[in-house]
Formats: sequence, C-alpha cells, structure tokens
Amino acid sequence: MNLHRLALAGLVTAGLVTAVASSPLLPATAAPAAGNAQEQQDAAADRSTGCFKQAAQQPGTGADYTLVSGGIERTYRLHLPAKYDAKKAQQLIVVYHGRGKTGEFTEGFSDLSKLDAIVAYPNGVLGDEDKQAWQGAPYAKKGVDDVKFTADLLDSLEASYCVDKKAVYATGKSNGAGFTGILACTMADRFAAIAPVAGAFYIEGGRCAPSRPVPVLAIHGTGDTTIPYGGDGSRDLPSVQTWVRDWAVRDHCDPEPRLSTKGDDVLTATYKGCKADVVHVAVTDGGHSWPGSDAASGPGYVTQTFEAHELIGSFFRAHKLRS
Repeated sequence: MNLHRLALAGLVTAGLVTAVASSPLLPATAAPAAGNAQEQQDAAADRSTGCFKQAAQQPGTGADYTLVSGGIERTYRLHLPAKYDAKKAQQLIVVYHGRGKTGEFTEGFSDLSKLDAIVAYPNGVLGDEDKQAWQGAPYAKKGVDDVKFTADLLDSLEASYCVDKKAVYATGKSNGAGFTGILACTMADRFAAIAPVAGAFYIEGGRCAPSRPVPVLAIHGTGDTTIPYGGDGSRDLPSVQTWVRDWAVRDHCDPEPRLSTKGDDVLTATYKGCKADVVHVAVTDGGHSWPGSDAASGPGYVTQTFEAHELIGSFFRAHKLRS
C-alpha cells in the first residue's frame, strides 16, 4: 500500500483535505524588509539586559547550571552558538525532554544545538516512578509549577545573555512537547512560537486561553504506539488531529488545510487564512521518534525524509513576536 494512503485516510475521515500536492514541508515565507532607522531602534529595544555582558561559557560550548524556582533547585543545560556575540541579540530556544529523560539526552539526539541560537535544555522534577516529567501530565510531580520555572529560566537567561526577546521559542518531545502546548496557552506574551514533536497533549493540561494567536508546528508519527496518533481515551490523550485543529480554531484559520507531500512518508497540513500559522507534519508509520535523528530517540520508525531540527529552525526564524 502507498505509505501516504494510511495518513491521508485519517485526514480525509477528519474532513481535513482540500488539496494534495508535492511541495516543501513549510510554505515560503517572505523575508523581512531591509532594516531602516525605526527597525534598528525596535531591534535595540528588543535586546535583553544580558547584552554586552561577558558570557559564563565560551561560544560553541554547552554547560550545566542550577536555578532555584518555587523553592526547588532546578537544573538545565545551555548551549551557546559558535558565533555567539554579546553585542548581537540571538534567538533563544527552550527544549523540553520526554518523561524519564534529560535535557542532555535530548540535546544528543535532537541536533537542536546545531542551530544558530542559544538553546536551553531544562530538566523536569522527579514524578511517578521516579521519572522526570513536566506539568500537565498525570505522572508529573504534584504541586510543581513548571510554568513559573520557565518564566524564571527566561528571566535568568535574558539577564545573562544577549537574547532577542521577540525571538524566544519552545520545542520538545513527548511529555515535553505536550508542555510546550501549555506554555503557548499561558505564556503567549513571551514565546513567539512552539514546535512539539510526538507530543503528549494530556487533557488535564487545563483550559487554553492564549493572550494572542500563537504559531504552531506539530510533528507526529502516525505509527506512534507510545502516544497514539489517534489518541487514547483511557489516558485522556486527544488525537493529534484534534489538538492541531483546536489550535487552528484559536488562531482563526480556515477550517480545512492544504495538504502537500514530501518523499514517500511525509504529509504536511498547512492551515490558511490564520492570524498565526498552524502547520502539521504527519510521518506515515513514524514511531515515537525524532525525524532525521541518527541517534536513539525513541521506539519505532525514524524518517530520514527531513531533519526535524532544520524544519523547526526554519519555522522559528519565520515567526517573531509582534509589537
């Protein structure tokens, strides 16, 4: 059977198809206009207070740090891009690991540190079965406020490094990916866009009422047996299509996306008419894994049709917070 047919059938059943074509995973985005005096002033205003400060580590390296938040000592790993310049505001990407994993482990398989950005890999708190997890999941440590921790982390990083406050993003895998959805709902004033991969979007994450439309890139395998593409009612996991469609509604998109294909195992649903872009990349038969990774990232099929870190990087570059 054609590999596209399985994923396409689900999209047709959900009433999501208007057109199918072969095209790049992400639609072309117009480049920003050449900077003028006003834009230069705006860029200066968007620089964080950490600009012009000497960094605690060398460009192109990673290091581990601690931060006290909510009375708990938290840890995170930070990677600076090779061309980090304390006089030039940089993108900041915060990456959330899956349940029972670590920031360091996620850095190893995701290749996100290859991007020209400051990349932070925070660690969750031990929850059920002594596995690190993030707020919003049933197995997360009760009473831990990871949203507050994230705000404290952003404050700390923006005070220590030269961050473009209009270019702060969140991505992650599995439980961590699900948490990026909570951040989009609660911290839309600080995150310009999110890109969850193999997201565990537990319903107990709470009601979502973002302060503005948030750009979303969601990547998920249709063969994921850990977080099923079609959802799992026994665990309060909605289908991935339902979660994406809910964001399309929040972002005021047209109800039906356009579909495009890449290779023989990737379908991209791009919503149109949105106040903020919503794009869903479905990997046919894809497992609970990180697309393009050469390292172990989870069970099941790993597509090599595209590199997730490159796709995420392109999506983030195309979206900044608006004034």
